[in-house]
Amino acid sequence: MRLPSIHDFAAEATDPGHYAALGADWSLAVADVVASTRLAAEGRHRDVNFVAAAVVAVLSEAVRDAPEPAACQFGGDGAIAAVPPGREAAARAALAALAHWAATDMDVPLRVGLVPVSALLDQGLEVLAALHDFGNGNAFGLFLGSGVAAADAWVKADPRWSVTPAPGPLTGLEALSCRWNPVRAGRGTILCVIVDPLSGGAEGLATLARVQADIERIVPTAVAAPLGMGERLEVCWPPSWRSLWLESRTRPRGRRIASMAAALAKSAVLATMLKLGLHSSRFDPDHYRRSLAERSDFRKSAGGPRFVLDVTEAEAAAIDALLRAQADAGLIRYGTARAPSTTVTCLVGDFAADRHVHFVDGAELGFWRASVMLKGMKAKEAS
Repeated sequence: MRLPSIHDFAAEATDPGHYAALGADWSLAVADVVASTRLAAEGRHRDVNFVAAAVVAVLSEAVRDAPEPAACQFGGDGAIAAVPPGREAAARAALAALAHWAATDMDVPLRVGLVPVSALLDQGLEVLAALHDFGNGNAFGLFLGSGVAAADAWVKADPRWSVTPAPGPLTGLEALSCRWNPVRAGRGTILCVIVDPLSGGAEGLATLARVQADIERIVPTAVAAPLGMGERLEVCWPPSWRSLWLESRTRPRGRRIASMAAALAKSAVLATMLKLGLHSSRFDPDHYRRSLAERSDFRKSAGGPRFVLDVTEAEAAAIDALLRAQADAGLIRYGTARAPSTTVTCLVGDFAADRHVHFVDGAELGFWRASVMLKGMKAKEAS
């Protein structure tokens, strides 16, 4: 089954008609960082983002049904991916190797699991999937349906669905980097937003469509892109020691010093070309900045909207008030978090072929902080 493509997020992302319902022969791969609270307290926010992006990088290779891109999604401190029929063994091996690498090389505990869609369907939980398609093989996974949140909860609560860490190859990991400076808010503040419907099925989907439309009326999300058109992106040279260390972890032990040296050299060339506006037959700095911003995942859906928006304080307050009213009406759970800047982690598959996508989060794990608020709301409901 070929997943549908979405090109206009604001108009199509909450419309189930633009998604495909995953059949019983599909699975969902789930990963999340276990110790986000401790790592945040230690100031290791970028480590968490890097490991979450690593999940997307490796699963994109493991579950890709060529020539179609994989439906994978970055979540700040975790990731989710749709696993096509016949790719379950590859996904399981990738998840096991990821968890082993994250623990041993990164000191970032990673919980991983694989949930058959058949098990979700047996409980009346559907999963809808699509690709947010930017062309040329650049795409992010989008998900609707109550099965997405359920799969994440099942992996956390039931060992049946977990995957045991084990060493193994990690194809795609070497494409990761995080050398950009955090991008300061240009309009006021960076607002991370997570929304989940309380009802399933058509009722929940209709609620999400109304909420997103109301947010779009407060501020068109395209206008609130946290990287703008790329004009505010700044190359950090020399790159921070931490960013070089993170990238080196994606290489075999004997190649790590060489990889850090290569990263320094490449960053110097890129910084010089961007600062001076130099062009070459293989690189146009204006195009690269613009395409980087366009291919950032600041808008997505994982059972409900997830946003990283650059908004004014008045717009942030209006969005908070809207979501609070919807929650008080018993329609949604939500979480929000503010940050002064946006962090960027890059996945560059083939620079010469213009194959690259970019994962954004609010500084200091904005998505994770928003999820803590949502989980607190859920716990209060249960008490």
